[in-house]
Amino acid sequence: MALGREGDKIPSIDLFEDSPANKVNMADLCAGKKVILFAVPGAFTPGCSKTHLPGYVEKAADLKSSGATEIVCVSVNDPFVMSAWGKQHNATGKVRMLADPAAAFTKALELGADLPPLGGLRSKRYSMVLEDGVVKSLNVEPDGTGLSCSLADKIKL
Repeated sequence: MALGREGDKIPSIDLFEDSPANKVNMADLCAGKKVILFAVPGAFTPGCSKTHLPGYVEKAADLKSSGATEIVCVSVNDPFVMSAWGKQHNATGKVRMLADPAAAFTKALELGADLPPLGGLRSKRYSMVLEDGVVKSLNVEPDGTGLSCSLADKIKL
């Protein structure tokens, strides 16, 4: 059963922040909060680095003043790569950079894409708004990788 649909509860899967020692359980992170989660095919890739992540970093204060408790970026990468990418884009304190190294979260949501040039299974590009761990809105890019409906300026809180 796909979990990546409106009305579904976010799966209780551990992602990693900054290092493999720092687990962040997604169900726990979202409990009692309004969370914006966006996912990208890969850290340091052109569209993700030029547009997607910077848009959320720039709009973080506005999104949080509109009710978002947390803004989370997820990618099928290792936690060190996600941490370095976040630091390069001044995401600290604005966007939490969470790694899904084995694609467990991505697979549970059935939002993966086979992208051999990026190493195989990666996440589709999407955004979602979660309230108390329930998917309230989900915007998956029609081709899985484009930059239209999942951008920061398209988020509706």
